[in-house]
Amino acid sequence: MAETDPKTVQDLTAVVQTLLQQMQDKFQTMSDQIIGRNILFLNEFDDMSCRIDDLEKNIADLMTQAGVEELEGENKTPATNKS
Repeated sequence: MAETDPKTVQDLTAVVQTLLQQMQDKFQTMSDQIIGRNILFLNEFDDMSCRIDDLEKNIADLMTQAGVEELEGENKTPATNKS
């Protein structure tokens, strides 16, 4: 047996506890990194969603200013001028 091999049950227990603690620490670090990345992704997704909403509103405003109305989906016709 090598000098670092556990000699008693207490030594073996200490080695196992140390290994389990190291594994727990690594698992926690990885979990924190994954959660951090997910939060970053969700924030970027929310920002993109807001930008798309703003873009859609701006397009609708421009269409209104240009006198274009949206009818049934993608069909677009000039608005009629009411006098």
